[in-house]
Amino acid sequence: MFSTKGRYALRVMVDLAEHADEGYIPLKDIAERQNISKKYLEVIMKELVNGKLVTGVSGKGGGYKLIKRPEEYSVGEILEYSEGPLASVACLANDAIQCPRAAVCETLPLWEEYDKMTHDFFYGKKLSDMIR
Repeated sequence: MFSTKGRYALRVMVDLAEHADEGYIPLKDIAERQNISKKYLEVIMKELVNGKLVTGVSGKGGGYKLIKRPEEYSVGEILEYSEGPLASVACLANDAIQCPRAAVCETLPLWEEYDKMTHDFFYGKKLSDMIR
């Protein structure tokens, strides 16, 4: 299940993509259009800037904008950056310790297949696919 943080991060990225020709977009404009609290958006935007998904400028004429073109971002990249690994079970997370039962686990192939479908789905969708 995805949290509001991941869902909002994706909405913000779509908003920035839709308004890319306007230069830097003030946070208050994004907050109003997306009906998300400005305070919560500040947290999300800081993480997106730290992740080098967006860039920000403060002061008059400041705001946020995408670093790359919308077709260069995958939805999976945005979700994983804001939510963490998309792994369905702990033993398949990127930083997981090798499970001692992996060799005999009857359910592991199911989880691996599910994770591959999830990865392929979200990484196969581009931010540009979501623009109206």
